Amino acid sequence: MAPGIPAAMERPHFIGIGGAGMSGIAKILAQRGAKVAGSDAKESGTAEALRALGATVHIGHAAGHLADDASCVVVSSAIRADNPELLRAAELSVPVVHRSDALASLMGGLRAIAVAGTHGKTTTTSMLAVALTELNLDPSYAIGGDLAGPGTNAAHGEGTVFVAEADESDRSFQKYDPEVAIVLNVELDHHANYASMDEIYESFEVFAGKIVPGGTLVIAADQEGAVELTERARALPSLNVVTYGESETADVRVHRITPRGLTSEVTVILNGKYLTFTVSVPGRHYALNAVAALAAGVALGIPAHNLASALGKYTGVKRRLQLKGEAAGVQVIDSYAHHPTEMTADLEAMRGAASEARLLVVFQPHLFSRTQELGTEMGRALALADASVVLDIYPAREDPIPGITSDLIIDAARSAGADVTAVHDKAAVPGTIAGMAKPGDLVLTMGAGDVTELGPQILDHLSS
Repeated sequence: MAPGIPAAMERPHFIGIGGAGMSGIAKILAQRGAKVAGSDAKESGTAEALRALGATVHIGHAAGHLADDASCVVVSSAIRADNPELLRAAELSVPVVHRSDALASLMGGLRAIAVAGTHGKTTTTSMLAVALTELNLDPSYAIGGDLAGPGTNAAHGEGTVFVAEADESDRSFQKYDPEVAIVLNVELDHHANYASMDEIYESFEVFAGKIVPGGTLVIAADQEGAVELTERARALPSLNVVTYGESETADVRVHRITPRGLTSEVTVILNGKYLTFTVSVPGRHYALNAVAALAAGVALGIPAHNLASALGKYTGVKRRLQLKGEAAGVQVIDSYAHHPTEMTADLEAMRGAASEARLLVVFQPHLFSRTQELGTEMGRALALADASVVLDIYPAREDPIPGITSDLIIDAARSAGADVTAVHDKAAVPGTIAGMAKPGDLVLTMGAGDVTELGPQILDHLSS
C-alpha cells in the first residue's frame, strides 16, 4: 500500500496548477484524497481533468482564491513574488512549499526512480511508467508531459515504485532521495540559473549524492558531460554506478540500433547476454532513452527480459514527435524540442523515418536567455530542414533582453545555408505553411511554448 497524504498536503493550494509539473503533483494528491485547490492563468483540458478528480480550479490569480484553511501554498520557480495569492498566503501565515518539496514528500516510503538530464527526461520517465504498469507493478508517476496511452502526466498507484522526472533547471532535483537515478546527459542550459558548466556539474553531483546508500546511478557512457559526471560519481560512497550506451566500456552496451520506419529494434549486451527489443517511436535518441530505462529497472530488481518486452508498449508522449494528423497528403508532427541538441535529434529522427519526404519546420524559440546563449546553435540545427519558419521568442517566465530576438537564430540558419522565413504574427503561420507544403511533405511544429497550438490550424488550412 502506498503512503497516504503528508499532513502539510491535506488542503494544498497550487498557484499555476495547470503547469506540467504542478498538475501532476495535484493529481496524485487528489487521487490520495487531499482537498486540492489552485489557480491558473487560463482554462485548459488539464484544469478540467483536475476538476474531474475533485479539485477546485480557479481561472486567473486573485487573493480571494486562497481559502483561509489552506494547509500550504505550492509554487514553482516561475511564480513571481508579487502574485496576489502568494501575498495573501503571507498575510494568513500559510506555509509556502516549492513544487520539488511537495513531490519529494509524495515519494516518501516508496522505491523512487528519479530521471534527470538536460534532454530526454519526460520520454524516459514515461517509458518506465508504461513498462512498470504493463508488468502490473502499479507504479505512481509524475511526468512533464501527457502519455499518449493513458493521456495523463501523473497517477497514484498502489505499488511500491514511484517514477519521477527530476528537474535540474532550478536545482530542485537536489530535493529527492531516489533508490535509482538516471542521468541521460549533462549540458549547459537554463542560463538564468547556471553561469557555467562547473555549476552544472556541481548541481548534478549533489543530485547523485542524494541517492540512498546502496542505490544506483544509471548514466550515459557516450555523452561528454555524463562521462565527466561519472568520474565524480565514482568517488561518492555507497553508490553503484551503471553506465549504458554504445561505448565498449558501457556496463549495458548497445550492440545495434536498427531503424524500422517509425520504430527501432535495439540489441543490448547485458551481463554478457544479448537482448533484443522494440522501441515503438522513431529516433536513435529515443532508443537510447529506452536502454536507460531498461538499466534502471534492472537495478531495481526487475527481470531484464520482462522489462524489455514491456518497454515496447510505450507509444509516445504528447509533444514528443507526436503525429497531429494528415491533410492533403501532408503529415503534421509536433515536437517539444527547444534546445539545439533536442532539435538536431528530432530533425535527424524525422529524416531517418521518412528519408524521401521534404521536411518543413515551424520553430518558436523558448526564453530570451536560452536564445542569447544558444541562438547560433539553434539556427545551425534548422539547416537540417528543407525550409523553416521562425516565430518570435516565447518569453515564458522571462522579461525581454535588449537586442535578443529571433534574428539571432535566423541569421545563423541562413549562414548555414538554411531556407528560413521570419513570421512575427503567429496567426499567419498556418496560411504560410499551407502555401509552402506539397503532398508527401512532413511539417514539424517545434518549441516549448504555444507553437503546439498551430498543428490543428495548419491541418485546417491544408484541408480547405
